[in-house]
Amino acid sequence: MEKTSEKTASERLHDVRAELSELALRNNRAPEDVTLIAVSKTHSAEAIVPVLEAGQRVFGENRVQEAAEKWPALRRAYADTQVHLVGALQSNKAAQAVELFDVIHSLDRPKLAAALARAMSDTGCSPRLFVQVNTGDEPQKAGVPVADIAGFVRDCRDQHGLKIDGLMCLPPVGDAAGPHFALLAKLATSLDLTCLSMGMSADYAAAVSLGATHVRLGTAIFGPRG
Repeated sequence: MEKTSEKTASERLHDVRAELSELALRNNRAPEDVTLIAVSKTHSAEAIVPVLEAGQRVFGENRVQEAAEKWPALRRAYADTQVHLVGALQSNKAAQAVELFDVIHSLDRPKLAAALARAMSDTGCSPRLFVQVNTGDEPQKAGVPVADIAGFVRDCRDQHGLKIDGLMCLPPVGDAAGPHFALLAKLATSLDLTCLSMGMSADYAAAVSLGATHVRLGTAIFGPRG
C-alpha cells in the first residue's frame, strides 16, 4: 500500500500554532497576543469540524451568505466559537453581518460605516470593527487610501459613533509584504489603535515580526483549494 505524507487539517493547525508561538517569542511577544484566524471560506462544514475538534475557535469567512449557511449550526455545537468577516461587505448586507459575525475586518467607506451604525443600533449587536486600508493605493482594490485614513477613522467615531479596534490590509500581489505591514502598524499607532489584522499563509512570519495581532490563514491550515 502506498504511503501518503499528506497532513490533515488538524495536523497542519498544530504545526501553524507551534510556528506562531515560536515567531512571537522570537520577536519578544507573548504567543497569546497573536490571534490565529482559520480562514474557512469555500470549505464545507464537514471540513471545518476536525479543526474545531482540534481546539481552534476563531474562523474567518469572506462572504455573508456562505457564513449564514454554515455557521449557525456549527456555533450551536461549538458555542465558544468566533467568526470573523475578512472579505468585502456590501452595505445592504450590514444588518445580516452584524448578527452573524463577531468581528468585521473590511470597513472601508462612509456608506458602509453608516449602514453598520444603523444595523448595530437596530439589532443591539456590536461586532468589533477593523478599517481596511489600501496600503498600496491600488485603484482597483477596496480599502481606505492611506492619505484618507485619519479622516475616515475620525468620521467613523464622531459621525457614526463606531468604536474602531484596529486596521487591516492586503498588500498588493507581487509586492514585498513587509513594507505594507510596517506602514499599517505606523498608521495604527498614529490613530491610537492597538489591533492589526495582517498576514496570510504566504507572509505571516513578516506580519508577526511587525506587530500583527490577527493573522488570517486558510491554505496553511485547510490546504490548497480544489
